[in-house]
Amino acid sequence: MKLWDKGAPLDKQAASPRLRSPEVEAFTVGDDPALDLQLVPYDCAASKAHVRMLAGIGVLDEQELGDLLTGLDEIVRLHEAGEFVISADDEDCHTAIENFLTARCGEAGKKIHTARSRNDQVLTALRLYEKDAAAEIVTAVDALVTAIEGQRAECGETALPGFTHTRKAMPASVHMWFGAYAASLADDKKLLTAAGGIIDQSPLGSGAGFGVPLEIDRDAMAKELGFGSVQPTMYCQNSRGKFEAMLIDAAGQVMMDLARMADDLILLSMPTFGFFSLPDELCTGSSIMPHKQNPDVLELIRGYRGMVAGASVTVKTICDGLISGYHRDLQLTKGPVMRSLAVTAQCLAMMTLVFEKLTVNADRCQAAMTDELFATEKVYELVRQGVPFRDAYRQIGRELKEE
Repeated sequence: MKLWDKGAPLDKQAASPRLRSPEVEAFTVGDDPALDLQLVPYDCAASKAHVRMLAGIGVLDEQELGDLLTGLDEIVRLHEAGEFVISADDEDCHTAIENFLTARCGEAGKKIHTARSRNDQVLTALRLYEKDAAAEIVTAVDALVTAIEGQRAECGETALPGFTHTRKAMPASVHMWFGAYAASLADDKKLLTAAGGIIDQSPLGSGAGFGVPLEIDRDAMAKELGFGSVQPTMYCQNSRGKFEAMLIDAAGQVMMDLARMADDLILLSMPTFGFFSLPDELCTGSSIMPHKQNPDVLELIRGYRGMVAGASVTVKTICDGLISGYHRDLQLTKGPVMRSLAVTAQCLAMMTLVFEKLTVNADRCQAAMTDELFATEKVYELVRQGVPFRDAYRQIGRELKEE
């Protein structure tokens, strides 16, 4: 049974039977059954908090509460075993869970939706998922920084050219290059943590966005679920899309850094440079050219940066022009945010492997430290001797040109 089903045949609920055709139903359901498999444990956690609250206000008796909690535990067990199925007819995990509980617990299952709308139910599960996903990305950032710092400690003194305009500029070092990566990721972590703090608000109990005509304890549910605060009722639905875009943008900053690292490592591991060697297990060969060692992992990380950036635009565009309250358009923000958070965590894990297994070729780096890199130092040697900077700059420029 669908949560919006009022009990009448579908063709009588609609003005025309055609409104409930298989094509329309498939269109409105979309890819929720597949996406929602990731939300099952979160919906069950929120449902546990909800039924305990319902028992606290007398809607459920102790037997009903126990049956529902046992049923929710069973759903989690089935989910972990890969045996909990969400059918297209269920539409989403929320309906599948309620249908399971109604079949198992009878009247108690029919009561579980008391004081709840599918709107706040969906949003609570998503919010819990997003909190965990953001925390996972923060942990993955820490792991990558550890790998970078390991290389920095081992090979940091190795000299390496610095580039501007993709041309040799001034002397640098592995310590300097890798230190820039670590510092940038530290800023990304601050942004992710800030976004995680903002979304740490419980929407449970807000109903369809205007509360419910029953005295409920939103604070108790928020506390049980580990939320930092209770979100204002009408803001709950208005924050959909807004919070998702915020998280994607924070993930996008991580992906921007990963893409730059990928660009650097792809370029500087080319045989022409040879400053770094990539691990064989993270590269592929060619089906026709036996000599090739292709940096596919790095190229995919670079490509996924565009996917995450596109997801941000998608979510923001979907939400443009929506008045306050829930709209079905918001269903379409679920996929982009889930895919973006998942791929960011995956890319961080891959880049961590790259840095753990990366080889710094000190001889090739040193050979690249050619005279032009030291031109600015020569200018300042003259400055220290009292020569005006502009005169020193021009003198060294002439000498280099004559060479």
